[in-house]
Amino acid sequence: MEPLAPPAAEWAGIDQLIDIVAKLRGPGGCPWDHEQTHASLRAGLIEEAYEVVEAINTGDDANLREELGDLLLQSVFHAQIATEEGRFNFDDVARAISEKLVRRHPHVFGAERCADSAEVLRKWDDIKRAEKGNPGAKAAPSALDGISSGLPALMRAEKVQKKAARVGFDWSEAAPIVAKIREELAEVEAELPSGSAEKIEDEIGDLLFSVVNLARKLKVDGETALQRATDKFAGRFRAVEGLARERGIELEKLSLAELDVLWDEVKRNGR
Repeated sequence: MEPLAPPAAEWAGIDQLIDIVAKLRGPGGCPWDHEQTHASLRAGLIEEAYEVVEAINTGDDANLREELGDLLLQSVFHAQIATEEGRFNFDDVARAISEKLVRRHPHVFGAERCADSAEVLRKWDDIKRAEKGNPGAKAAPSALDGISSGLPALMRAEKVQKKAARVGFDWSEAAPIVAKIREELAEVEAELPSGSAEKIEDEIGDLLFSVVNLARKLKVDGETALQRATDKFAGRFRAVEGLARERGIELEKLSLAELDVLWDEVKRNGR
């Protein structure tokens, strides 16, 4: 099936960006850009992705447009390095993703039909497994195939749970998960007297995994929920610091009980 392609005029902006990056990497270009490799750009790629997420969270369209541009630059930069090494170019990248989208949406570009988004996801996974299949591989295919081990832990846990749920490995309601959280918390408490960092870490990992599972079951995005909770704590803590400064108090000299008094005052003021 031929990939869908937009009119050439719509590629003017991306062509300009590709040309700029090529010049930055070319003779007489930027010394810093010359030195970059796929490996050296890894941290920047992750940082830019998170800055896109932050722009989405704030609802700032101008910032989102800028951050999407920074993220796009990362893709173009990596493609330029590969072009210089004769491996592939940006057009190859764009064509490959276009073809994959068409392949994995037979209900849009073919004769198949899907009743709902759940069926779309099941078919997507089936097609993906067929694409990634390796007859010579020793390991049997798994419903969990395709989940990157490089994902942040919370996001990876959620993806693993979602994949398992698609083949029926899931509780039908939230109540048993709440019970599991209580069970895991009790196991953490039981392990505390041992003082074993390894065992305590293992039990806390189980507890966190169960909490992620509850969030997933309640259709709460765990990453977003934790970000908001962290932002709320940070905002209140800064307010406590401000209150202490106003009153000439040094936080470091306060007891936990005295700190809690300031904390409760901040909460009562709606912060």
